[in-house]
Amino acid sequence: MKSLNLAKQLCWFLAVLSPVLAALAVADTTDAASHSVPELANTGASDAETSAMRPNIVMIMVDDAGLMDFQPFGGEARMPNIESLAEQGVRFTNYRSSPLCAPSRAMFLTGIDNHRTGIATIPEVIPAEHKNAPGYSLVLEPGVKTIAERLRDVGYRTYMTGKWHMGSQTVEDLPVSHGFDRSFILDASGADNWEQKPYMAYYTSAPWFEDDKPANLPRDFYSSQFIVDKMIDYLGEGKPDSQGDRQPFLAYMAFQAIHIPIQAPREFTENYAGVYDRGWHALRESRWRKAQALGIIPTDAPLGEMHDGHRSWEALSENERRYYTKAMMVNAGMLEVMDYHIGRLIDWLESQGELENTVFVVTSDNGPEHNDIVNSPGMGFYYLTSGYNADIETMGEKGSLVSIGPEWASAAASPGKLFKFYSSDGGIRVPLIISGAGIPRAETRSSFAMVTDIVPTLSELVGVTELDNSNDITITGRSLLPVIRNESPFTYGPDEAVGLEVAGNSALFKGRYKLSRNMPPHGDGVWRLYDIQQDPGETLDLAADKPELLAQLMDDYRDYARDYGVQEMPEGYDSVKQIFINTAGVYIDAYGRVMLAAGMLLLLALVWLVWRIRRKS
Repeated sequence: MKSLNLAKQLCWFLAVLSPVLAALAVADTTDAASHSVPELANTGASDAETSAMRPNIVMIMVDDAGLMDFQPFGGEARMPNIESLAEQGVRFTNYRSSPLCAPSRAMFLTGIDNHRTGIATIPEVIPAEHKNAPGYSLVLEPGVKTIAERLRDVGYRTYMTGKWHMGSQTVEDLPVSHGFDRSFILDASGADNWEQKPYMAYYTSAPWFEDDKPANLPRDFYSSQFIVDKMIDYLGEGKPDSQGDRQPFLAYMAFQAIHIPIQAPREFTENYAGVYDRGWHALRESRWRKAQALGIIPTDAPLGEMHDGHRSWEALSENERRYYTKAMMVNAGMLEVMDYHIGRLIDWLESQGELENTVFVVTSDNGPEHNDIVNSPGMGFYYLTSGYNADIETMGEKGSLVSIGPEWASAAASPGKLFKFYSSDGGIRVPLIISGAGIPRAETRSSFAMVTDIVPTLSELVGVTELDNSNDITITGRSLLPVIRNESPFTYGPDEAVGLEVAGNSALFKGRYKLSRNMPPHGDGVWRLYDIQQDPGETLDLAADKPELLAQLMDDYRDYARDYGVQEMPEGYDSVKQIFINTAGVYIDAYGRVMLAAGMLLLLALVWLVWRIRRKS
């Protein structure tokens, strides 16, 4: 408790100090390097004809949305455009990602396990012992190819807008150095959706970049609108070559919805008046029953308990219930407004005659965010000094800082257990929709799938069969096309083990069984065994009843950890404490000289004061 109190005091100190230090800081400058597009791969005389037949690819990454946050999976938010994509394609109900954003994005774009991409974890929670270990550089490492590089090599135009969060210290870290012709990106875990400013003390600014240079946002910025606007601008720049040949495109849009801060225009938030008035217990049970009705889980699957330490809805004050009800309304409104702007892109593609030849991939990076940043230590002063407020009436609008908290996150993750950061299915079981040209319509697949499977799936779909050469890091995922086309019942056989790990939160899947370990503060570091086919809520630990199976899966996990370079977590590791420690490091690096000068001035002032007092006495 003593170390946690110190951590809270440090968080308060940083929240108080951050606006003052930010004003004194000198903006960093990045050396700009010109970006040149490499020559397209020479695939023979029929290149133009081949490109003309290849489909466009639109990859959409939603932030912190659980499996049932999407309307096609039972969510309350109105998402007619994503609903339409699901009806025109295949939805996967047993798809897993990683429990944290950057590792998921690295795997989503490369098809390679996060430990081999260089982005094994995120900078906010990495312990000092892991920094710069192989796979822990926190940027895409040499030999790691993105889907943009693979598709550009066969004639695609490639664009990205939205959240990157995979490095920006040098131009070599940015998307323009990893296969994207044009990009406008945010290199942070999140940022304000109305203005160019950070949302937490770890960040001293909101680092946006266009191509290879730092960029400023427009005055009328709203994140979902801007991400789509900029993508349409980039797509509009591309024209047929001198012979009039068509050049297909890859468009990757990584939305800030629904990451903290939860923000949405009032007219969308108001659509959910009354929807969440009964509280988080009612929502968790409602989504569990919807999952049963939709066939996502068995009809007799038990509903798991909410996380330890959760508050009773009935025990909250009336004002607290008003606050949290409105927060969840904003959360749904933010999903709806994102869907609205996705619809604008779809309409634009149709107007250009490109929609029928476009494949869409829509998913989320991890489960719902549980950190209740609004009620964290020191945030009252942070509101005062950074321009944020906690007014319920204007919640979600410009100037508000909103988070849904752990209880709503646990409810939103239903029927899964826990939420983002953790390897329980509430943190890693997320929606996946693949829709469009060459994809069956209105189909559902319940076979196991992984985030690393997206790149090999798209590569096979567009006819790129030679995925690697001797200098490339080998793709670890598999194509989902045989399952999509009903040519195979599964992508991974019942005896094949698939592992994942981020910050000590680990899982291994093998057939119907799952081995899982969650770290503090919401876990205890103990390995548990579940039958997730019958018990998707992970309510019954089978470790004691099936010791031989536990030992077998533990051996499988050790093999995975050894082969992929997973680092053991330091003794006593806690991700929340680590954020405080790393935040302090950021401020020392950024403002060390200012803090030293301020300390010296304070010391001199104290010496002078003591001298004056002694002289008078």
